[in-house]
Order: sequence, then structure tokens, then C-alpha cells
Amino acid sequence: MGLELVASREARELWNEYVDRHHMLGYQRPFGCTLRYFIVSPRGPLGCVLLAGAAKSIGVRDAWIGWKDQQRLNNLPWVVNNTRFLIFGWVRVKHLASHILGQLVRRLPQDWEAHWGYRPVLLETFVDPAHFDGICYRAAGWTLLGKTTGRGFRRGRRAYTTTPKLIYVRPLVRNFREGLCSSKLMGRAST
Repeated sequence: MGLELVASREARELWNEYVDRHHMLGYQRPFGCTLRYFIVSPRGPLGCVLLAGAAKSIGVRDAWIGWKDQQRLNNLPWVVNNTRFLIFGWVRVKHLASHILGQLVRRLPQDWEAHWGYRPVLLETFVDPAHFDGICYRAAGWTLLGKTTGRGFRRGRRAYTTTPKLIYVRPLVRNFREGLCSSKLMGRAST
């Protein structure tokens, strides 16, 4: 069992359909840098993973990193969000979720660099506590930082709000704070 990078248009369309049908949030077209994976076994697909750009500003995460506003604006691309994590409801494999999350941490930097020209240093994800508690993230070595406020972004006069979510993070390198709080991160291709 492992991760298979979605590379072809046909595979991407199938991935989109699976997520739209089986993920509680459905499929919404991501923007910016993204990677999609199938969770696979010799018997076929077991689920889907989507990685995309990080949330622009999350108080608890930003305080934990310790970066200033300008550092956050400059270095946010090196934080990647695990936007969708889906194991199909009919799949019953003990510890599959934490096993896949462990593979993701090991594989993501190289895959992201191959596609986008730089290596991310931190992963983040949001878990809805009304439905899940994030045990698989904790089992895979992710750190629970706390909850979001539930107040989302503003666009003009419109504001997006939701229920507070648990925020988990997983460093991909030892010196992630030093990099995120500096001007030393290099290699990002313009997108």
C-alpha cells in the first residue's frame, strides 16, 4: 500500500470524481501549486490525498512558527496544506491512515520540488472536530496546535465563516522555523 502521484488528465478526472462523491467536503477546484495522490494497493485504489497552498493567516500557527507578517507573506509557499485526505468508507485496513501520512511526509518534499521547483518545510491540515479527532495525524507524528477561530478570509464585503477546526502541523525539516522566519528560503519558481 502506498501513494501514487496523479499524473495524467484521466487520472486527475477520476481522482476529482472520487473526492466529489466520497469526501464530506466534496471536490472544489484548488488553486495555485497542488499535488494529488491516490492511495493504492494491489487490489486497487483505497483513497485520495490533495496537497495545496497553506492558509494565508492562522493565528495559532503563525504564533507557533514565530514569524512576522512580512516573513509570513514571503515564506508562506513553503507551508503546504493537506487539503483533502480520504480513505474510502468501505476500506478497512488497520493503521492505514497513519501509515499513508508517514509516507506522505517522506515523499512530499521530492515530489513537490520535481513539480514546483522548491521543497516545502512544513505541512498543515485542518480537522473538523465534529466528525474526527485527528488520531491518525497524532499517530503519524503531527502536532496539534489548537483550533482555528472559525473566522475565515474576507473578500470585499463578503466574509467566509465556519466552525473552528483543529490545526495539525508536521515539520518536514529540522530547521523549519529558522527558514520560515528568514529570507534564506530559495528555489521557488514563479507560479
